Amino acid sequence: MTRLAMARELIEMDTGLGGDRDRAERLADALAACAAGERSGLDVVLSIEGPQMLGLADRILKRHDLAEEALQDALVSIWQKSAQFRRESGSARGWIYAILRNRCLSILRDGHRLQLLPPDDLAALQDARQDTVDDADWTQMVEPSRLKTCLEGLDDQMRAAILHAYVGGYSHSEIAARQSVPLGTAKSWIRRGLVALRECLQ
Repeated sequence: MTRLAMARELIEMDTGLGGDRDRAERLADALAACAAGERSGLDVVLSIEGPQMLGLADRILKRHDLAEEALQDALVSIWQKSAQFRRESGSARGWIYAILRNRCLSILRDGHRLQLLPPDDLAALQDARQDTVDDADWTQMVEPSRLKTCLEGLDDQMRAAILHAYVGGYSHSEIAARQSVPLGTAKSWIRRGLVALRECLQ
């Protein structure tokens, strides 16, 4: 499973099975409006998810100016790519956050934007993805929901692997290295964790 597909699936679990179905429909309708050239669609996206989107960008990038840039870039991409969204392929919220998360990770990898930072600050910023999935405060990242309850039911290593992939944007090989386990073990944790979450949410 790709990183993007994993992010979509986890957010779809939260929105489609345990979240607000009306909000999910409004977001899907907003994307349809964007695809039809109606700028009001972006206003709806911002009104529903704007603060949460900026909060996620802040957590990943650790700089508010870059977070605002990432949000702005993501909104442009959402507008331009809205016609590609298909309701049957996943939730609108998952699609929107995948675009934002990918933009944040691109900024983290972009040395040109970060070259004016002192070396210590640059290293801290580039490691910021790890901070977003710290075991001590991961519960602050997920609003009270069935998904949060189900995540709490996973064992620590399995939950950490899923959060590294879903929140931090790490690849399977990066997760294996961070958790000092073979690649196959990391993949198994993520696969079995997703199955357990799906069963719990149902």
